[in-house]
Amino acid sequence: MKRFLLYFAGLVILLSQSSCGYNGMVGRDQAVKAQWANVQSAYQRRADLIPNLVNTVKGAANFEKGTLEAVVQARANATGVNISADQLTPENLQKFQAAQSQLSSGLGRLLAVSENYPELKANANFQELQAQIEGTENRINVERNKFNTVTNDYNGFVKSFPNNLFAGMFGFAEKPYFEADPASQKAPTVQF
Repeated sequence: MKRFLLYFAGLVILLSQSSCGYNGMVGRDQAVKAQWANVQSAYQRRADLIPNLVNTVKGAANFEKGTLEAVVQARANATGVNISADQLTPENLQKFQAAQSQLSSGLGRLLAVSENYPELKANANFQELQAQIEGTENRINVERNKFNTVTNDYNGFVKSFPNNLFAGMFGFAEKPYFEADPASQKAPTVQF
């Protein structure tokens, strides 16, 4: 009987630990999902601003049509890659980042080329949209950093003992982080 009570006490302790661990995993998983929604919201804000920017730029005489078309196509590609929080795998996040990087690159070219158009640079609508896009890029960076923070907390929790024993059983897998674009690893060359 004494042995049975010891086994029973051990089982109760194990189950109480797994319950706390499970609830902790659920809470952290929900935090990752909520932060992913914030990331997507920031990217959506940028996508929503682009048609206004393109229409403002179209008004500038002789503006490079190819640059505008590239931005419009990049926006279409970026908004076409939608990942739910339940589909956060390294491969899916890489596809998402690639589409968003293409759009960032197109916007960068558009803003750089616009420097050659004094009437466009002087346009108040263009200046306001440019400021909003720059602010949105900052928001995107903040939200991605927060996503990495909550993902780090989640990953650390599901990989630590004894939670790791139950994580796989309950379907809690490690989540990917946002990583720097490989092209950003090379410093730009500045010449005067």
